[in-house]
Formats: sequence, structure tokens, C-alpha cells
Amino acid sequence: MERRQLLKMIMAASGVAMVGGNALAYEMGSPVALSATQFNQDDVMLFNDIAEVILPRTDTPGAKDANVGLMALILANDCYNTKEREQFVKGFQSLNKLTQNKYGKPFLLLSTEQKSKFVKGLDKEAKTYNKKQEIYYVPATSFDRYASEENPVVPHFFTMIKQLTIFTFFTSKEGATKVLRYEAIPGKYNGELDYKKGDRAWAT
Repeated sequence: MERRQLLKMIMAASGVAMVGGNALAYEMGSPVALSATQFNQDDVMLFNDIAEVILPRTDTPGAKDANVGLMALILANDCYNTKEREQFVKGFQSLNKLTQNKYGKPFLLLSTEQKSKFVKGLDKEAKTYNKKQEIYYVPATSFDRYASEENPVVPHFFTMIKQLTIFTFFTSKEGATKVLRYEAIPGKYNGELDYKKGDRAWAT
């Protein structure tokens, strides 16, 4: 999948242009260990569990299979500006408190139905919040003020969780080779690849 297509997918799914554009070039740099961030393995487990609700395993791998939480949290730590990172961390760290107040237990111990209901509620809350911030379905080309450190307009933290989930999954080995069909680039050009209804999309 081309990066432009991935960004369009993220915009369509979250309603907000991709936060932390540096993530697009991140994998070209030196990898950073989780220990060099403010997050830990418990945070990775929590992120994976939430991400699995967003991209669950079916007949193909889900978010947990790709361990999206690890790279997602590294990206949040390294690619978000100060305000974005503060918004993300504050919201992410509030998740267990929110489920404790609502269900009497942390997110990881919720039933599948409870997890789904809770995440859907967060998604609805995020859309309402982003509309009030006037950033819901605003084209990326009009997003200069959103990305500005001086006058930041930061989306809801769940929007960032959703975007990181999609981005890290579809750039992972599992997402690219088992959900999307992978065609190595560079390679021989073929303008007439066979396609049948129901086939998975191509990743490049």
C-alpha cells in the first residue's frame, strides 16, 4: 500500500488528518527501544488490547498479532509534538481509571462486549470533540494550524490511538503480507495483475 493511500485510509477511519507526520519517515531512522520512552510493557499490552477492538483478528491477523502497541507507543513518544504527546499520554493513562469507574475493573479484565462498548463510546466522544475543534474531516493541506507548536489544535486522544493502530498495523509484516497482499517494490511491472472479488488489496 502506498503511503498516500494509507493516509487516506487513516483520514477516512478517524475523520482527522494523520497526527505526527514524522511517523511516515520514522522507519528509515535508527530504531528506538521502548525503554528509551516513557512507556513500558504494561502500556504495550493495554494498547494492543484496545487496538484489537479496532482491528480484530478474523480469518486474518489482528492488531495483537502484529504487536502494534510497541511501535505505536514509540511513535507517539518520538513523532508527536509536545502538545500532541501530552494529550495522548494524559488520555491513554486515564483509560483504566475510566473503565474502573464504569465497570469496576481495568480495561484488560473487561469482557469482549464491554471492551467493544467502551471503545465505541470513546470513538463517538472523539468525533464530537474533533468537530468542536473544527478539525473533523479538514483536509491535511489546511492543517498548518493543527500542526503548529505555537497555536496547536490537538485531536482527541482516542483519535490518535486509532490512527496509530491503523498506521502501525498496515506497515507491519502481518498487515502487509497477511491482510494485504504484498508485492516487492522495486520489481517487475505488471499492469494487468489478476484480481477476483474478495481478494485482499496489494501492499507495496
